Amino acid sequence: MRKFVLLTMTALLLAGCSGGGGVDDDYIADDPGGDQAYETDEDGNRVVKIWFHVDSKSAEGGAYQKRVDAFNAAYAEQKIKARPVFKARTGGSAADYEKQLIAAQTDGSLGDVITLDAPNCASYADSGLLYNITSAFTEDEKKDFLSLNMYKDRVFGLPIQESSAGFYYNKNIFRDAGIDVSGYTVENPWTFSEFKSVCQKLKDRGLTAVDMRLDATKDETATYLLYPIIYAAGGDFVSADGYTATGYFNKKESKDGFKFLKDLVTSGYTRYDIGATDFFTGKTGMYLSSGWTIPDLDHKFPDTFPNRESWGLLPYPKEVTRASATGSWSYAVTRNGVGDKQPAIELIKWMSSAESSNVVTNATGMIPARKSCNPSYADGSPEKILLTQLEQTGRQRPATVGYPQFTTAFSNIIVKIRDNDVDTTVDEITKGLQAELDKLANQ
Repeated sequence: MRKFVLLTMTALLLAGCSGGGGVDDDYIADDPGGDQAYETDEDGNRVVKIWFHVDSKSAEGGAYQKRVDAFNAAYAEQKIKARPVFKARTGGSAADYEKQLIAAQTDGSLGDVITLDAPNCASYADSGLLYNITSAFTEDEKKDFLSLNMYKDRVFGLPIQESSAGFYYNKNIFRDAGIDVSGYTVENPWTFSEFKSVCQKLKDRGLTAVDMRLDATKDETATYLLYPIIYAAGGDFVSADGYTATGYFNKKESKDGFKFLKDLVTSGYTRYDIGATDFFTGKTGMYLSSGWTIPDLDHKFPDTFPNRESWGLLPYPKEVTRASATGSWSYAVTRNGVGDKQPAIELIKWMSSAESSNVVTNATGMIPARKSCNPSYADGSPEKILLTQLEQTGRQRPATVGYPQFTTAFSNIIVKIRDNDVDTTVDEITKGLQAELDKLANQ
């Protein structure tokens, strides 16, 4: 079994990269992953460990447990038993979970199946952490997913659920301010200028217009929510092979996207220190977030949002092109030394099935990962808007083995443009990112 090391990044994600060409095609396609055997329990079941990144007591954790229990009942005669291991992220930070992955790989306790944040797929696959599951699924099965975690044209991960984001808004505040946003749809989104115009009207009412989540740079949240703004401005991040940032991350259009974000700050439309509940208590007119906010608005703040007539969702604004956020957490089979991957593959198939997708998304408010789930969302509903964005304007974060370095660079730009010139900041950070990518390319 090929040995590998996963390296930690600053305060964010891990970077497990062998760099350059990474692992070769024969290795990716054919290596069985090891010769160790599964643990067996007192009843003779082969135990397949599956790691989850959430608390077992959360709604999402409960949904996973429900599907694991159903798997164990269905596979009892085959003597296969899934054992869930919940590795809750401290403070919601993915970095804590990633550190636990590293420790488990070192001491040999890594799960047979894990959950992972989709943008890390290339880094993990290149390092040898993930097992190639391409041949485990038919072409029709693959086409049923809205997205797949790919690296070198192989499938390494399957989405648990799908994710998009948009601008939640307080309809009562908008009505009182005489703001009509009914014409802004995924097919006909508002422009950057129109977005600013709405912000000015909210500011005139004495409100902070929008929470752009500029403070969410300690984990992946800021990158996930804000990267579509750069694409919408006509910008880019890295080359197709993932090893060149110069001329992409720092091109004029990319800088224009960051300048739009800074303009929102200098115009007083948003701030870095907005309170976590300001939107939910009526102090802020709009809130950039993903589908995970829907259950909160439906159930947790009845004084401000008693029903769906009191809040709505607007798509990302467009300048040069339409773009919106995609990508969520996924399942993957690991190369943890266990040679017989079939029990792990049976588990990942079960956990990524349409039935499992529905159970999980019913608990989280996210979009099902499989087309065959065929959710019956009402026209104009926030769920329908998010699904339409995924289908029409969704753009993935860069598929690069240097993704941890990229997201660190992106977050650093968001922090530094607060008090510094955008052009200079982007140029300097792009230079540093390119140096990191060059190291990976030459390893």
